[in-house]
Amino acid sequence: MLKALETNINPDSDAIVHNVLPVSYLMTQHYDNRAICLSLHPECPPIGLETLKIDDFQLHASSTKRYGLGAHRGRLNIQAGLYEDDLYDGAWCAGRNDPLQWFEVDARRLTRFTGVITQGRSSLWSSDWVTSYKVMVSNDSHSWVTLKNGSEDLIFLGNREKEIPVRNIFPSPVVARYIRVNPCSWFHSGSICMRVEILGCPLPGDGFNPSQHTLWVMTDIVRLKDSAFMKVVNELCPNITRIYNIGKSQNGLKLYAIEISDNPGEHEVGEPEFRYTAGSHGNEVLGRELLLLLMQFMCLEYLSGNQRIRHLVEETRIHLLPSVNPDGYEKAFEVGSELSGWSLGRWTNDGIDIHHNFPDLNSMLWEAESKKWIPRKMANHHVSIPEWYQSENASVALETRALIAWMEKMPFVLGGNLQGGELVVTFPYDRTRSQGVAREQTPTPDDHVFRWLAFSYASTHRLMTDANRRACHTEDFAKEDGTINGASWHTAAGSMNDFSYLHTNSFELSMYVGCDKFPHESELPEEWENNRESLLVFMEQVHRGIKGVVRDLQGRGIANAVISVEGINHDIRTAADGDYWRLLNPGEYKVTARAEGYSFTSKKCEVGYKMGATRCDFTIGRTNLSRIREIMEKFNKQPIKLPVRQLQARRSRERHLGTS
Repeated sequence: MLKALETNINPDSDAIVHNVLPVSYLMTQHYDNRAICLSLHPECPPIGLETLKIDDFQLHASSTKRYGLGAHRGRLNIQAGLYEDDLYDGAWCAGRNDPLQWFEVDARRLTRFTGVITQGRSSLWSSDWVTSYKVMVSNDSHSWVTLKNGSEDLIFLGNREKEIPVRNIFPSPVVARYIRVNPCSWFHSGSICMRVEILGCPLPGDGFNPSQHTLWVMTDIVRLKDSAFMKVVNELCPNITRIYNIGKSQNGLKLYAIEISDNPGEHEVGEPEFRYTAGSHGNEVLGRELLLLLMQFMCLEYLSGNQRIRHLVEETRIHLLPSVNPDGYEKAFEVGSELSGWSLGRWTNDGIDIHHNFPDLNSMLWEAESKKWIPRKMANHHVSIPEWYQSENASVALETRALIAWMEKMPFVLGGNLQGGELVVTFPYDRTRSQGVAREQTPTPDDHVFRWLAFSYASTHRLMTDANRRACHTEDFAKEDGTINGASWHTAAGSMNDFSYLHTNSFELSMYVGCDKFPHESELPEEWENNRESLLVFMEQVHRGIKGVVRDLQGRGIANAVISVEGINHDIRTAADGDYWRLLNPGEYKVTARAEGYSFTSKKCEVGYKMGATRCDFTIGRTNLSRIREIMEKFNKQPIKLPVRQLQARRSRERHLGTS
């Protein structure tokens, strides 16, 4: 859940608590001919440097080392590229190292400032951070007042290294439009470099938006734990929801999921199964909150008679797993949204990245292709998990094992895992085919389908495809329509997306739903609005393509029948009842159904542009050989299989005995 900022002074700071401005000024400030009473409570949310609410033109600095280290890069948790350049470095860095440098934020309206959070420079090659600083405020950017400790300037302790954020809460709130951070000292081997977030509440006036400082009513429920929140939803909609857990974390926390369906607990023949997961990286909290709000939204809209939601619930079996890595989440939550940094809580309790902890089936498939084993010795789908991976000594997280068992049990058709820190949708493959290449376009046989699925989410998101929006960190994915092939971004072996595609029938994509991995809870209403339509539209894509049932001549469903589409070198298999779903873009396809012991049959199936999968059923009969074997097994008459030489010797003896 999103954690509100604590109100105590940072324990790393030795700042002494004194009033900075007269109490009379703090208590009543006349603005626009209205008297505004100000609370002395110091708790305010971030004003939005990290979340990009504060535009680049609102950030200024005394000097800059170069453009890539300009004021526009002085945002909390901004990430530098692997190879630092003149455009996208990891902080604001002053052009000179002296106490006259400053970093300034223009809030564009009177704001009750309550604190500052700082980091050092994000860099693999440099060590730069500020160890102490002053804070100044102004209403006109010309006359500045320095926060005081009695009669002396108040000195705040800054960072001790470059990544862990340090927060300092002001002794009393300060009302102003402009705020400056003035470095006093810095790491002796480095330079003046900072990443900053400002805590503040806008005052009512022109352009004032109450949602910026008023918590949304939904967050009252979001503060509950996963299981408690799901229980609230389940009690509200008992006829369409079911709570279950798929396993436990390293620390013993249960991995709770909720099912939303008109017949919860049952797989209905012909009804596709969909899943959303979130929180595989425990500190990427926004996805978790979105799924909790999504389950509440669907419940309430179903009860209110929303036909779109009713159709989804009645025609789809939906599974939502909001916290794949609860241990990591607990670590991030403990320190809070602004102080968890970029990586705290990312991994499991035993240090494993769940999203990249799956077996590398790509290498196995590609090696088989190079040896021309496909399709004679190895199938192009449902690639088996290697034995070494299943051993107890393998470095496989308990959470990963639980996910795999879940994915093998449920006949999922489509899935999305929500992540954070960017605004983009990625699709398989996530690993480059060429060895030693960090970035390379590596499409699957279903590349056109994956591209459509990715675009369906990105294009309906309020920011992903906005060409005017600021890039989160170093790459502008809006130029690519908010989507990218995973391997062409950065290669990763053993991803959940690749495993899902190669080991199961499910097509899996990653949605990076916000620049800020762990936004403050006051940001939740806007983030929900950004993603709500995308979450629904992507779910609806599970009904795109063809579906049907493969039966024998007696009308019984055939499990594990193989469905092949001509021209696409990736097959799928039927579920236990013989039903299947094959995601396809609009067009006409030659589809073949085959099963062991049965003859195969083909037909043309057409996929239209309207939502709703085309029905394409198959009836296949047993081959003569399989029927003979079945009859012989039924009457315990096994065929005698003798080597040729042994059979010839037997016949020779019989002829010899017949002539003697």
